Amino acid sequence: MPEIKTRQVQKGTIKSLDRAAAMTCRLKDVQTRTKDLIDDPRTRSSRSPDEYASNRITGMAQDAGTDAVYMAEKTATLTTGKIRYAVGQAQVGVPESSVRTQGFIRFRKRQLAEKQQIAGRQRSLRIYPGSREQSIRNFANSRQLARTKGKERTIREFAKHRTIVASRKRSVQTYYLRKRAGRRTGRLMQRTARRLRDLVQSARALISTLSAVGIVCLAIVLVCILFGAAFYFFGDDSSANYTPVSPEVEAYSAVISKYAGQYGIGEYTELIKAVMMQESGGRGADPMQASESGYNKKYPHSPNSIKDPEYSIQCGVQALAASLKEARCKNPMDMDRIRLALQGYNYGNGYISWAIARDSGYTVENASDFSDMQAKKHGWKSYGDKQYPAHVLRYYPYGNYNYGIGNGKIVSVATRQIGNKGGRKFWSWYGFHGRVEWCACFVSWCADQCGYIQSGTIPKFAAVGSGISWFKSHHQWQNRSYKPSAGDLIFFDWGGDGSPDHVGLVEKCDGRTVYTIEGNSSDSCRRRSYPIGGRQIFGYGIPKY
Repeated sequence: MPEIKTRQVQKGTIKSLDRAAAMTCRLKDVQTRTKDLIDDPRTRSSRSPDEYASNRITGMAQDAGTDAVYMAEKTATLTTGKIRYAVGQAQVGVPESSVRTQGFIRFRKRQLAEKQQIAGRQRSLRIYPGSREQSIRNFANSRQLARTKGKERTIREFAKHRTIVASRKRSVQTYYLRKRAGRRTGRLMQRTARRLRDLVQSARALISTLSAVGIVCLAIVLVCILFGAAFYFFGDDSSANYTPVSPEVEAYSAVISKYAGQYGIGEYTELIKAVMMQESGGRGADPMQASESGYNKKYPHSPNSIKDPEYSIQCGVQALAASLKEARCKNPMDMDRIRLALQGYNYGNGYISWAIARDSGYTVENASDFSDMQAKKHGWKSYGDKQYPAHVLRYYPYGNYNYGIGNGKIVSVATRQIGNKGGRKFWSWYGFHGRVEWCACFVSWCADQCGYIQSGTIPKFAAVGSGISWFKSHHQWQNRSYKPSAGDLIFFDWGGDGSPDHVGLVEKCDGRTVYTIEGNSSDSCRRRSYPIGGRQIFGYGIPKY
């Protein structure tokens, strides 16, 4: 059995701590620090210096005593531990030098840690000299923090309250606005319902009135209205030829209606106004120019002998009613018979029976021939107005719907000139002493042979541009896409530069091709033809035959 070696410990080698000496040193250190703290201005209070110094010394002495006792106990515990550790190492055979070295290292580490701890406390004492001041400062800071938080909470609560109040206010305003809008909508609906009821009652009253007048009158009125509306919406540019009657004529509306109803032509009041407009424009004592009428029984049968406007209207209405009856007019839209009746009003009813026997009605040609025949018979230069229907119907609201019916008489005159070369007959008639471009002179000569220049139906012109300007200014112009009728004037622009340079007369049109008679076509009168809408065609002048 091997021998167990033990380490011999000499009791005299362990030195005891001199606690009294350590305590004395610590007291000196405390006194020194106390003096420094007293001199430090940061530790001064509002109290007296002596009282403050006494309190500080007492407190620091207590702290120093506590630290000294703590260090003494800690040193004793450390020493005891070292001894126990050395004994245990000796029992297990650990070398004494290793035990001493390791124990010394641990001792030094704890010693350094304790010094660092003491230094930290000293710094704390310098920075925060005294627990009372720190408590007061902490209390003040806590109160300030509480006040700040209280203010923030108050501001948040106030803002929340304002938001709630504003939201409630908006809700109330929205409610009243909706209520007011509802009331307005209700009143509007009531007003609309009342108006609808009034309209229904008016319609019923109108229907009752119309029923009382009779179904025939209703049919006539409806036909006039529908035809007028159709003409207004679908008519061509010729609708612009309607000219309203003057205020002087309108002033006789009541008198005209009175005698129109009395003599059975109540639906022709607008036609009577148009006749008055052509005869006198509503001026003078004989506005219907009825002095020479067979119905004048009170005044001499000489021009303007009637001195009573109402009597003039009475005589004129009787004469027109007789002409309409002789022409067998069916209604205010029967334009062919109305033309016949109007020409009979101007010439006398003998023309009506003559025209029906010859051509079954009115034509521009037979009106012109009858005038020439009567003028020759009586030895007068002229007889009546060859264009009387056209002149009256420009004031008649329904007189232009079939405007542009053409004219065969001027075509007949132009046909007889085909083959003429050089055009001397035409440009010398116009007044030129030497040859000029004579296409317009040819058209004017043909119009003059029919009396159309004298009546104002066609202008006398030698320059192509002058003729175009006249037709456009009288709203009697159509563009190249128009389908012309016999007697219309056709204008050409050979170069396509917008400057027209030729004119002729339309002989006929079959819907696809327009056939013409032109003067100065290769310096002669000749027939030609062009497709409808051809690029050479500039436009058409539409005489109001």
